[in-house]
Amino acid sequence: MPTLLALEHLHLAYDTARGLRTVIPDLNLQLERGQIGCLLGASGCGKSTVLRAIAGFEPVRGGRIVLEGRVLSSPQQQVAPELRRVGMMFQDYALFPHMTVAGNVGFGLRRASPQERAARVGELLELVGLSHAQDSYPHELSGGQQQRVALARALILDPPLLLRDEPAAGLDPSSSDDFCALVRELRAALGLTVIMVT
Repeated sequence: MPTLLALEHLHLAYDTARGLRTVIPDLNLQLERGQIGCLLGASGCGKSTVLRAIAGFEPVRGGRIVLEGRVLSSPQQQVAPELRRVGMMFQDYALFPHMTVAGNVGFGLRRASPQERAARVGELLELVGLSHAQDSYPHELSGGQQQRVALARALILDPPLLLRDEPAAGLDPSSSDDFCALVRELRAALGLTVIMVT
């Protein structure tokens, strides 16, 4: 199968008061469509920074990030996060507390008509088993349900790539197992490629 995502000699670093601090010196990774990749390592070793760079939230100091044959990041160019077609699930879910479940999931479809947005939100809430909760607010949901809302929001624009930062954080083992099974089902059904950090 053709490569969906390629990280080629990726170099990531932060500006500090003492100068440039390298976090990732030279990372190479390739994933084919439908594969699951996992970045493992100790806390602070740069795993989440790699996800943030793929999503477009961190600049690349060297090398490049290529998705479906298109260069997303290099020292010379940086495609904006909203133009990358990459779904990102943050460790803390990053749900908007003042918005309903439907509002959170549909947030990325601001340019769609109300009818199109409602149809797509309904479709995704059914996929994650939360059709009954579309008018609820995040604080009214369990941690596992909030994670499903975050997943639906990450999939709203039908991305080929899903990034998951510490997917099991804050969940009990049973909820974590259920969520992982759901992601595997959706990966197979939607043809998703997934990278997770743990």
